Amino acid sequence: AYKSLGLLPSFFTNHVFYWGDVHLANLGAERAAYISPMASAMKAGIKATNHTDATVTPVDPMFLAWTAVNRTTRSGQVLGPDERVTPYQALKAMTLNAAYEYFEETSKGSLETGKTADLVLLDHNPLKVAPDAIKTIRVVETVKSGRSVFKAP
Repeated sequence: AYKSLGLLPSFFTNHVFYWGDVHLANLGAERAAYISPMASAMKAGIKATNHTDATVTPVDPMFLAWTAVNRTTRSGQVLGPDERVTPYQALKAMTLNAAYEYFEETSKGSLETGKTADLVLLDHNPLKVAPDAIKTIRVVETVKSGRSVFKAP
């Protein structure tokens, strides 16, 4: 229905980590596994995004990517393994897909000539580390409109 109506969902995969165990206890594994079904949306060709619901959970994009890729609860259970996405899909949900939802995909969201140079430099490549290590990746530098606005000490 989402695709036919042109809707673009924004998922909250941090929910799996912070409240997944409660959902398992209250709803059972089958229903709880479908919290924030980002993989299903992407398989259906939907440009989904992901958010932290700030200030409900901390603004930490690498942790957000980690929750989308791993879907691990606080107790260490994998909740809805079929709804895990690749690191590339997790990053795309926060960059190009987010720009698309704001009608800014021609000026933001990916590194291309002519687009605004908003980017971060990370201390490790999220596409090459073990999935569980994604949450430990740190921002080394932030560039906004082509100008450095943050450098890690």
